[in-house]
Amino acid sequence: MEIHKIAVIGAGNMGHQIAICAALFGFQVRCIDTNPDILNKAIAFADNYLKERVIKGKLSEEVANQTRTNLAFVSNIEEAAKDADLVIEAIIEKLEIKRKLFADLDKICPVHTILATNSSYIVSSKIADATNRPDKVCNMHFFNPALVMKLVEVVKGPHVSDETVETVMNAAKKMSKTPVLLHKEIYGFLVNRLLQATRQEALKLLDMGVASFEDIDTAAMNGLGYPMGPFSLLDLTGIDLAYHVGMEKYKESGDPADRPSPTVVEKFTKGEWGKKVGKGFYNYE
Repeated sequence: MEIHKIAVIGAGNMGHQIAICAALFGFQVRCIDTNPDILNKAIAFADNYLKERVIKGKLSEEVANQTRTNLAFVSNIEEAAKDADLVIEAIIEKLEIKRKLFADLDKICPVHTILATNSSYIVSSKIADATNRPDKVCNMHFFNPALVMKLVEVVKGPHVSDETVETVMNAAKKMSKTPVLLHKEIYGFLVNRLLQATRQEALKLLDMGVASFEDIDTAAMNGLGYPMGPFSLLDLTGIDLAYHVGMEKYKESGDPADRPSPTVVEKFTKGEWGKKVGKGFYNYE
């Protein structure tokens, strides 16, 4: 199936960047959010981003104008998804909320529409049975910042058809992304399983008082060659996301070892969620 129209559900940091990326490469995109503040921020970001790319010579004015024409920000989910070929969900990492959304989308969207989740941890088999199209429900995981990062993880759960996987992989390639295919579901997929091992050890070292978060970041960058340290990365991706992901895993497993680090809990409780709010481990104000 050829994808022409895409609906992105959620206009937060990931959602609006995925939407802009798709519009840049010719897709007709509607990005929806029910929070007017988030929607207005997304519109401002899109306008400023395209303007700055033209000023820097990275985009022609013609391409920037066409991209903006391809992109609409709306507050009504029916308007966004009623004729979409592909829906990409980019909302909070809470299973019950995602299941409710996918059940609603199943009623709104045409029968051919593929419903993809951008979740970085929740596998689509936990969502698919909330719809009448489980073969068309899959993971399509972009990385933050989605306008820069090339990788997209596509996960083929046991319920997903080959046609769905092929269509989603092709859509990612058309967005100038580099998709990788996971042939089976696994918690955390590829990249986050590798990152999680480093992050957990970094948080443990900090909780034990072995070193400061600044020095742990410095060690990771200068000793391991990482482009940024684990705490800078937590600030970028969102400490609230790390908290919710940890709590979801703990609810499922019941294993205390799966609970978020005490430091993550403390930061979450204080509202110090990272770069998007101006303060996390580092101060961005």
